[in-house]
Amino acid sequence: MSDDKTIENGVSRRQMLIGTGALAAGVAATSLGKWVETAQAQGGETEKWPWPYVKLDPQETAEIAYKEWYRIFCGGAVISSVIGQLREKVGGPYKTFPIDSFVFLEGGQVGWGTICGSPAGANIVANLIIGPRIAGAHEGHQISADNMDFYSKAEMPVFVPKNPKIDPSKIVHTVSDSPLCHISVGKWMKAANLPLGSPERKDRCARVAASSAYRLVEMLNAWHDGTYKPTNSFSCSKENGITGQYNCTECHGDKVPEAPTAKK
Repeated sequence: MSDDKTIENGVSRRQMLIGTGALAAGVAATSLGKWVETAQAQGGETEKWPWPYVKLDPQETAEIAYKEWYRIFCGGAVISSVIGQLREKVGGPYKTFPIDSFVFLEGGQVGWGTICGSPAGANIVANLIIGPRIAGAHEGHQISADNMDFYSKAEMPVFVPKNPKIDPSKIVHTVSDSPLCHISVGKWMKAANLPLGSPERKDRCARVAASSAYRLVEMLNAWHDGTYKPTNSFSCSKENGITGQYNCTECHGDKVPEAPTAKK
């Protein structure tokens, strides 16, 4: 049968196929247009920074962080515990935030033992909500500094979950005096006499993440109410002319690097 043979409604088969193709193309173009509009709208929404915040319950947040540690480890757990709730309570830009992409914070950044994922994750959340000091939001910077200070000075882990995987009596408490994963975990392992892969060490870190999430929400809630006050003012760069911590000798011994004197 010829493609050009007229069918019942007076339209040839070829014309019908062309028309069908045009219709499909039109539908595809419309769908693509809507997708682009949605993507642009979402992009525009996520570019409006900082993002809105509503007060959260510190206890509930810590419980979430504890459970999430066993899925995406320390930094991801802290981020998920706050962002996950704000997705439900605020919506908007939080729905597009890629929580699981921050799994790399585990082990002090992919196991390199640098800054622990717990304060790192807390700092990401604080600056997302409040903004960085370069934008004039000094409280975001101050809360981040307080996150580091809390992690370094607290007898970790502070938080005890309602349904712990490990008996709390088996989890010793140590003060890291540093935000570095290598030092924090190392001191705990020495005090507990347990290896890195032990269930107790894992649960300890899950509770540390929960402790950090708890403290973060306490500060964010105070900031929301206008009652937040910084708890520390340490700045190695101002005091010593180089970025660093207040416990340099723990790692460097008597070979602490000194910054050259600025030329006048």
